[in-house]
Amino acid sequence: MTFEHDIVIMGGCGHVGLPLGMAFADHGADVVLFDSGADVVERVNSGVMPFREEGADTLLPKLLECNRLRATTDPTSMSAAEHAIVVVGTPVDRYLSPDIGSVPRAIEPVMEHLVDGQLLVLRSTVYPGVTKLVERMLADRGRDIDVSFCPERIAEGHALEELSGLPQIVAGRTARATERAAALFRRLAAEVVELLPEEAELAKLFTNTWRYIKFATANQLFMIANDFGLDFEEIRRAVTYHYPRASDMPGPGFAAGPCLLKDTMQIAAFYENNFSLGHASVLINEGLPIYMVSKMEHRFDLATMTVGILGMAFKGESDDIRSSLSYKLKRLLMLKAARVLCTDPYVTIDSDLVPVDQVLREADVLVVAAPHREYTTIKTTKPTVDLFNLLGQGVRV
Repeated sequence: MTFEHDIVIMGGCGHVGLPLGMAFADHGADVVLFDSGADVVERVNSGVMPFREEGADTLLPKLLECNRLRATTDPTSMSAAEHAIVVVGTPVDRYLSPDIGSVPRAIEPVMEHLVDGQLLVLRSTVYPGVTKLVERMLADRGRDIDVSFCPERIAEGHALEELSGLPQIVAGRTARATERAAALFRRLAAEVVELLPEEAELAKLFTNTWRYIKFATANQLFMIANDFGLDFEEIRRAVTYHYPRASDMPGPGFAAGPCLLKDTMQIAAFYENNFSLGHASVLINEGLPIYMVSKMEHRFDLATMTVGILGMAFKGESDDIRSSLSYKLKRLLMLKAARVLCTDPYVTIDSDLVPVDQVLREADVLVVAAPHREYTTIKTTKPTVDLFNLLGQGVRV
């Protein structure tokens, strides 16, 4: 069968789909970005990135100009390409339980537009077994469509670089599905690693959970040092200095964002809540803002003070506030302090944010919550809680 386009990406204007589509287009593919959001589709088609992504602001207009990339809200676009990539993932609900049916529900409305001969690629995190559910959905409809799971493992904001520099895991139930997926991603990836679908589903979850546990370890060790009045950053510097077995020890800080906690809890659910290490990591990482405010209460008379929070994104150099622990910190401080002022150089969707100069001028105490590089130039004599040691005052609360 002859297809009009090479690749169509469902959810194509989001943090996962848009950089992926741009990368494929930059490597010569004809890419359609299907997204239900009319506003974001219009923005992308006008050449404006809807979020921060290194190198994307200059690349997007070039790809649009050469007609290798376009965005649409038309669901019939799902039938026009040989490779249909779905970037809808598996969220967790308010009780941290995975919504296993989210991916099948997302695919159901476009099922009538999928056609025999396509390769359907699941790209975002899925609960183990979801790939098999999608295969069964298609088989029950009598569709001859190959299904593969090819997980995204990119650091948000660095996708255009990492898509071509990191190995890509590909998985299919059949040799044909695996071969087609491998051929597709060899256009981008330095290497391709083949697994069974269930192995690939766990590989994606293990990747994020491993990072989350490492951050929890660092945060717990920081609390121990801090409670004894010692500088964790000085200890970490000594431990990691020319010592390769500890070279990957991270510093303390908020472990947040749309993936790490969620994927850790998916493994916990999959393992019937016997994942004690994962649960302990959640308590440590999610408890860090509580720990910080408790320590601040002992140092300062917060009820009479204005606290300034520097950085509301979930990580440095990002404009993404999804699951950001900065907002948990803000809520806790609003109960304790006379006033809380928040700022961020990149976040544009929070109308309560104020300029950094106002925060530096009016706050009595500062908290660095996201390690944006521009904060390293701040000069202040005001007391600062700085887990990242950006201001050079040591890592203590």
